[in-house]
Amino acid sequence: MLYLLPVLAVFYFFYLKKKKSLLKKFADERIHEVLFGIKSFYKESIKFGFVVFAIALLILSLARPQIGNRVEEVKQIGIDVFILLDVSASMKAEDLKPSRLEKAKNEIATLIRKLQGDRIGLIIFAGDAYVQFPLTTDYSAANLFLSTVDVNSIPQQGTAIASAINLAAKSFDPKAATKKVMVIITDGEDHEGDIDSAVKDAADKEILVYTIGMGSPSGAPIPVYDSNNNQVGFKQDANGSTVLTKLDETTLQQIASKGGGKYYLSSSYQNELDLIYKDLSSLEKSEYGSKRITDYDDKYFYFLIPALLLLAFELFLTERKSKLLMQILKRNV
Repeated sequence: MLYLLPVLAVFYFFYLKKKKSLLKKFADERIHEVLFGIKSFYKESIKFGFVVFAIALLILSLARPQIGNRVEEVKQIGIDVFILLDVSASMKAEDLKPSRLEKAKNEIATLIRKLQGDRIGLIIFAGDAYVQFPLTTDYSAANLFLSTVDVNSIPQQGTAIASAINLAAKSFDPKAATKKVMVIITDGEDHEGDIDSAVKDAADKEILVYTIGMGSPSGAPIPVYDSNNNQVGFKQDANGSTVLTKLDETTLQQIASKGGGKYYLSSSYQNELDLIYKDLSSLEKSEYGSKRITDYDDKYFYFLIPALLLLAFELFLTERKSKLLMQILKRNV
């Protein structure tokens, strides 16, 4: 932007030249003093100089100059929470709106927006379990990874709750003194593996285990969509009967009980994950690390204040000749 100032000065030079040429055509130079006696052409140029200099200072101010730096070490305090999200085909059932999986994702996204310092991680599971993102305080990245999750994230079907619990237990930092929590969000149907052993191992590591049951015990059909996302029917078994996916509350209640947590039944009108986080807010937060923040000292006001003063002075500076200057000119005449 500073490169524009010389261009502006050149335009002003040609403007003055054109102006003088027009004044000569208008009247002879010998009577200019009579016609324009009170106008100071020098002051006009001075006012322009003030404006250009003020613009230069404003540009430098907008560049936000910074001098020096201050390094501050900030302690990171909170709890560690792993969300274990079921992405099996049964989570497409729509007994919870818009679907079991979408409601769970909405609740997780809401929780992420509320987090302040706590680390959150996400493990997705169906026939197997995978870390979607590890424990992090980068909530924007967490939301981005969450948005990509769907029932096709894991091609192998099933409900490997035990594998997900074991993976979460391994993914926590054993050296961190933080309180550790895992929240399992699933319908619990067709679960696989030795869940009791997995929960006991987590409890031995002082990891609290909460569960959220998605769906209804009476069951709901699993919708089937075509490539254009239009529903074409419901999933059927080998005999052509509609498959109903039912919530296994008993298993999830037992997991929460043995894991020292609580069981919540998901509903369309309530955010169960929010209730769990409110319960967790009573836990003592521990320091899990520190980060160095570099803070620079802004100096923009050293340019901004003079610029504003120059513009104010230019505003009140008239183009009339000063009395002192006129007296000096008269004496010379």
